[in-house]
Amino acid sequence: MKQLSILAKIENQMERFSPAEKKIATYIMEHAELVPNMTTKELSKNAGSSEASVVRFCKTIGIGSFTALKLALVRELTIADMNINDFSIIEKQDTPYDLFNKVTYVNKAAVEATTTTIDKRELEKAAEVIANAKKILFYGVGGSASSAMDACYKFTKLGYVSMMSPDFHTMLPLAANLEKHDVFVAVSTSGRTKDVLEIARFAKKQGATVIAITKLDPSSPLYKEADIKLCLPDVEQDHRIGSMASRMTQLNIIDALYLITFHQVGSRVLEKFHETREEVVRLRR
Repeated sequence: MKQLSILAKIENQMERFSPAEKKIATYIMEHAELVPNMTTKELSKNAGSSEASVVRFCKTIGIGSFTALKLALVRELTIADMNINDFSIIEKQDTPYDLFNKVTYVNKAAVEATTTTIDKRELEKAAEVIANAKKILFYGVGGSASSAMDACYKFTKLGYVSMMSPDFHTMLPLAANLEKHDVFVAVSTSGRTKDVLEIARFAKKQGATVIAITKLDPSSPLYKEADIKLCLPDVEQDHRIGSMASRMTQLNIIDALYLITFHQVGSRVLEKFHETREEVVRLRR
């Protein structure tokens, strides 16, 4: 594996670490791919150090928290090392199967990294407001539009009045008819997409609860505007050839919300599920 910035930084400062910090640094250098899925307690135990030492280690290398360290490692391991989603891909001599394996690795790692960014309390709040919603409006543009459309389809199956359009002007009257207890789900990895942000603000003005599926970036306008934040890891570069790993993380959260909601309301819609299935089978003949 080529040297990555955070790992190179750790290696360059190795002699400056305290004995306890050096144990942590050594473990991270040797098991970088495992650390993003660990807790502070697990890392300290595996490294033979203390949880307090892990916290001090993060501050020593200029990372504010263990969560921030895990996010930095995820970004580097999935993006810098594999480097499949920027223009430099054309300079490599990869076979189709090489690229398939790289895409699989990056998508898998990105989805697993979501466990480091999702807030359990925010997820529970999202589940509660969705379960009690009259209408749910989903919106995303570009690559996020397909995720929003998938969410709309899934929640329609659960009996909700669920709507989505990729067109901004179609979304405006839909958002205008939102009310208290309705939900607007904004899907934007960057949290800075103007159309999504404008509709989110409009929906909030109508009294709807705004749920953002966006990357963990407290400085982004959508993060600030949202009532509930379901955060994604930052796993893609600015100059990319398409939405890949970020779309997978969006779909993973949407699937989780769908399953959580089905778990809550499934008994009410099971008969309709069977009716739909029977009709699908009939139409195949």
